[in-house]
Amino acid sequence: MSYTISDLERISGIQSHTIRIWEHRYNALIPHRSQGNTRLYNDGHLKKLLNIVSLNESGFKISKICSLSDQDVEKLLDEQYPCLSDDKLAEFYISRLIRYGLSYNEEEFNLIIEEGFTKLGISQIYRRVIYPLMIRLGIMWRKNNICPAHEHFMANIIRKKLFSAINDLALPPDGNPTWLLFLPEDEDHEIGLLFADYILRLNKQKVIFLGSKVPLDSIKNVFSTINIDHVLFFFVRTRLPAIAQKYITELSEVCKSAQMHLAGNQQVISKLKHIDHINCLQSLEDFEFTIQPPNPI
Repeated sequence: MSYTISDLERISGIQSHTIRIWEHRYNALIPHRSQGNTRLYNDGHLKKLLNIVSLNESGFKISKICSLSDQDVEKLLDEQYPCLSDDKLAEFYISRLIRYGLSYNEEEFNLIIEEGFTKLGISQIYRRVIYPLMIRLGIMWRKNNICPAHEHFMANIIRKKLFSAINDLALPPDGNPTWLLFLPEDEDHEIGLLFADYILRLNKQKVIFLGSKVPLDSIKNVFSTINIDHVLFFFVRTRLPAIAQKYITELSEVCKSAQMHLAGNQQVISKLKHIDHINCLQSLEDFEFTIQPPNPI
């Protein structure tokens, strides 16, 4: 695949200006050039940059890293990541996960995820690693820098880990609030929904998890069968304001007996009208506050 320097900036988190300096001073990358003299990079350049970023985050100077062979870089990476502080560990994980995901290396991808779960905990690894990773993958996918297979490969491994974590939690006692979690029938990115499931169950909330691509008739069926206290759904993909508004109007009629919560694409959500009855979540902190509001003084 071909990348511009702007693509590398978005994926790696390193500014284009810095990448150019690394190229000029240390021969960190030697890009190809288009007929118009534009820098162009391939998968090998991207993987090398991600390795450089990982080692730099662990305290090594760029000059030292760029003087090493590829084999020495790999050896050093294997030695360093267990010793990183929490502040630098998250960016290290993101860089390595992208690298192993692009090469479909399930074993190494799994090892990084499991290490993150152990060192940071599920809440922190989602907040600091998985969520930023999915944002970067979305950018790469929209720029045609990765194919859907890459995204599905990485997302499905993460889904399995979250399912396993959810399965390890005890069921809440009877009488606790019941949450209905789902994605509309044109949405299939459910990692955020799975994390919400985990957090709710961790806080002793009862969860009815329907997953992705749920028709409105299925929501009606749930409400006709059991009592639902809260509804949480996501708008992730871009949609026309009129289409989003129509869905919200129809769903609000179905869910009028419950408190509705909406998260996801703020560009879509900000254009909705008549949604004062919906709790629009803009961050993980908003969601956690909703579950556990502070005690009054």
